[in-house]
Amino acid sequence: MRGKSVRLWLMSTVLLGTVILFGWYIRSHPEHITQLRTLEPKWIIFILLANVGGIAALTGLYQVLVRLVDVRLQATENILLTVYSSVANFFGPLQSGPGVRAAYLKAKYDLPVKRYVLVTLIAYAAYAVLSAFCMLVGTRPWWQTLLAVAGAACLSVLVIRALTRRRAAGVSRLNLTAPLLIGVLLCTALQILFITIRYYLSLRASGTEVSLGQALSYTGAANFALFVSVTPDGIGIREAFLLFSQNIHGVSTPDIVAASVVDRATYVLFLGLLFIFALSLHAKERITHIGRGSSTKKALH
Repeated sequence: MRGKSVRLWLMSTVLLGTVILFGWYIRSHPEHITQLRTLEPKWIIFILLANVGGIAALTGLYQVLVRLVDVRLQATENILLTVYSSVANFFGPLQSGPGVRAAYLKAKYDLPVKRYVLVTLIAYAAYAVLSAFCMLVGTRPWWQTLLAVAGAACLSVLVIRALTRRRAAGVSRLNLTAPLLIGVLLCTALQILFITIRYYLSLRASGTEVSLGQALSYTGAANFALFVSVTPDGIGIREAFLLFSQNIHGVSTPDIVAASVVDRATYVLFLGLLFIFALSLHAKERITHIGRGSSTKKALH
């Protein structure tokens, strides 16, 4: 990663692989293109804006996570890493994004993968607890919501303790300060808020009338697909979670299917635009680097 030729080869491979994956996915799911053509432009714009908010919250979360392991990323570097890990999350099995980030941090900052895994578990715990809260708070009594949150919190603690039992030294080296932990919670809450808006808009765009409470429950149920996702963007997995929880959020099967198609169609478009944005950032950095090099040469002469 530190060698110029290795970085160039790796960048080219990632770019080519991403383009191929996008092409394969669109060819395998032509219904997404058809759906985009039939959607009113306003829905596409609104959903894209919700995705922008979500990726901004995710960028903030990732910056907080690396602070927990005493690593500081430049803003552009963090944005690019968020973009590439988001693409990996969509196409890769079992949410491959954290693996991409862990490999990058190991190569560039010599950060042990296990330490980044530990802080990722903290973020997943916050995600699970808040998703459990959302799943029930919109449509169920308060005591059921409280039990679900307590259950998710206890399960998260048990999982983290089981996975960190032999890594006590790694845990002790984490920068687990109150401001950073609060930062993880707030960024995760913002991320889920924008996901809720995204799903609500997708449901409305597909012609489904839902309340905000239903949208919260729908989001909470869908979010748990993250932990068992083995298909691109959890295709089939997310729908299964939503079908099993129909008695909670009250969205019918046809509406779930229609909204899922709208959501994925717009998200594929968003990832494509995000990837183009990442390429522009690379180009800007390259131009800036060349400009600095020219200025240095002139100064020397």
